[in-house]
Amino acid sequence: MFSAQKQPTAQTLTSLQKRNDSPFDRIQRRGKFFVCVVSVLFSIGAMQVAFGQTETVLHSFAGGADGSGPAAGVIQDASGNLFGTTYFGGPFGTGTVFEISASGTESVLYTFTGLTDGGGPSGDLLLGPHGSLIGTTYFGGAFKNGTIFEISPSGTERVIYNFTGGSDGALPHDGLIHDAQGNLYGTAEYGGTTNNGTVFELTTAGKLKVLYSFTGGNDGGTPLGSLVRDAQGNLYGTTYFGGTAGGGTVFQVTPAGVETVLYSFQGFKDATGPEGALLRDAAGNLIGTTITGGQFGGGAVFRVTPAGKETVMHSFPGSPDGFFPIATLTMDKNGNLYSTTLFGGTNGQGSVFEITHSGTESVLYSFTGGADGGKPQSDLRLDAQGNLYGTTSVGGTQGLGTVFKIVP
Repeated sequence: MFSAQKQPTAQTLTSLQKRNDSPFDRIQRRGKFFVCVVSVLFSIGAMQVAFGQTETVLHSFAGGADGSGPAAGVIQDASGNLFGTTYFGGPFGTGTVFEISASGTESVLYTFTGLTDGGGPSGDLLLGPHGSLIGTTYFGGAFKNGTIFEISPSGTERVIYNFTGGSDGALPHDGLIHDAQGNLYGTAEYGGTTNNGTVFELTTAGKLKVLYSFTGGNDGGTPLGSLVRDAQGNLYGTTYFGGTAGGGTVFQVTPAGVETVLYSFQGFKDATGPEGALLRDAAGNLIGTTITGGQFGGGAVFRVTPAGKETVMHSFPGSPDGFFPIATLTMDKNGNLYSTTLFGGTNGQGSVFEITHSGTESVLYSFTGGADGGKPQSDLRLDAQGNLYGTTSVGGTQGLGTVFKIVP
């Protein structure tokens, strides 16, 4: 079904191993930076007032068969069931796919072995045909450089593609999107012609086509977020590094594989280090987050117009506001934005925030790091009633992460 794939060279593997940070390695690294800037950010103080919405923990991960350390958010089907992944845990310690039913019961649909089936899923799942779940693993697979997988409703896993670590890419960090024909699109953090990551298409026949390989220069490098697609088939995303100032980029890739940088982040002059996916509004504006930069250095929410004009919509100042937003934004029908911060809030354990259509930012919930969870790095899922669902990477009854619900 698949074409022959080239085994990566020892030099390629060594290069990848040197750069192979898991999502939790990044948290640890940010935590060291956090110690350096926390006194500055916390002394600034935010002016926004928290709403104090009700938070409910739907599941606390125990670290055994049910998994631990969710890095991705959850998705919801038409019946109200939630599906997600854990980066760690399960019998082999390399992650799980789980379901939380509408009645609140958690069950493990699949346990990764970390071998040919993959391991370490860190991106959101995608609902596939006939109730299947499609996603990526950060490592494992036939070449140990990550996979694209599908899980049937009965819990059978099928690897759709194995990344070789060569020109096709390596270590897919985030989830996938699809078009009307069922073709899949995503990014690989590394690999490609210069080992700076790729944008790819995977056809329904299982054939992977690299649409663009980043050079790490002005075109950007190290794409971490998933993609967004317009009606003409153009793909939009961000790179964590590269651009004219090295602070990352917002880019467009056409169906023909032509890449255009729409904006290069200028470091602490405006914002730097976009990690989550973009949100595209009805006017074609691209909205996202950066983990650092902004007025106070604690990250920002930005908007880039189709003409390439960038505006910082909000700069995070620390406590009680939150800082280091690394997740994708969610928009409701009124144009209000919702997401999470990894740190900050009143307890330093992260927050859930809202930015209204008029631009006012407020904290909806501050995590304590205890039974309610802490350090959320996932985006949020919004249901028809306005409830928000997400995950925390730590906290809960066992300290190993939670699935939570915020009621408006």
